[in-house]
Amino acid sequence: MKGTVLYGPGDVRFEDRETPKIVEPTDAVIRIAATCVCGSDLWPYRGLQPINEPTPMGHEYCGIVEEMGRAVQSLKPGQFVVGSFATSDNTCPNCRYGYQSSCIHREFMTRAQAPVLRVPLADGTLVPTPDVPPDELVPSLLTTSDVLGTGWFAADAANVKPGSTVVVVGDGAVGLLGVLSAQQMGAERIIVMSRHEKRQQLAREFGATDVVSERGDDGVARVMELTKGVGADSVLECVGTQQSMMQAIHCTRKGGHVSYVGVPHEVELNGAELFFTHVHLHGGPAPVRRYLPQLIELVLNGKIDPGKVFDLTLPLEQVAEGYRAMDERRAIKALLQPSGR
Repeated sequence: MKGTVLYGPGDVRFEDRETPKIVEPTDAVIRIAATCVCGSDLWPYRGLQPINEPTPMGHEYCGIVEEMGRAVQSLKPGQFVVGSFATSDNTCPNCRYGYQSSCIHREFMTRAQAPVLRVPLADGTLVPTPDVPPDELVPSLLTTSDVLGTGWFAADAANVKPGSTVVVVGDGAVGLLGVLSAQQMGAERIIVMSRHEKRQQLAREFGATDVVSERGDDGVARVMELTKGVGADSVLECVGTQQSMMQAIHCTRKGGHVSYVGVPHEVELNGAELFFTHVHLHGGPAPVRRYLPQLIELVLNGKIDPGKVFDLTLPLEQVAEGYRAMDERRAIKALLQPSGR
């Protein structure tokens, strides 16, 4: 088969690779229904996260089970499944506490930007749908694999409650679905920080009540103006830069909560400065597996439509254009469809 490989900054190739097969008895092999380019893929694509060798890419996926190892008990061939970007046995102490993305047997998924994928720890990682869903629901189901699950964790970790005021820092797909998640959790006011009209429009569709285009100290000042000098109850940091983290912390009221789900790059916190903010901080790789059953049900019941974040759909073999479009901010998120879809 062919699969996506990143060779270096700006150099994405769709080239021949070995077709995945069962390696461990706990594996499953699935045929991909849809995959996509993630904002975190852009860090190495831009050269901001070094890679030492050609690297297979892709960690968001859903599809049909084709084959299982002899130890897999909860799945059967022909089922449609969604899995997290982090594998988990779903039984270790960290998993039982709800932090499957820190499973003691965790592997971070790669190689999903391909027609076929091997999924380790299949029983704990994959969640089947009751039936094979119609094609129009596949994009939304795909978001549950990472970008919606991460946005949901961002809202949960920031302690979003009914009637609360929320700020979302970042207007990428995770930030936009953080808005949707906060709205589902009952937030009364959702302030999204965005400079891009197309993204602002989608944020409003997902439940944003206010848009702040300023950044840094100016952005903090605008939020304080909107909240009468108090700050937000909950702030979702969905970027991963020094500026976005400090902006999030300083937009938060005393005793409020900040979640951080943007993969951090050169982020440092000053202890004395943090000490006097009186904020709660919680974040990390989203435990998507914790939320998958709930999010899949919301999609299947038509309660949410997170697939709207995909504003570019391409054949999988045109994956390089998907990277370019997202890098150049011509697309919020690129959906990739294998041949035959």
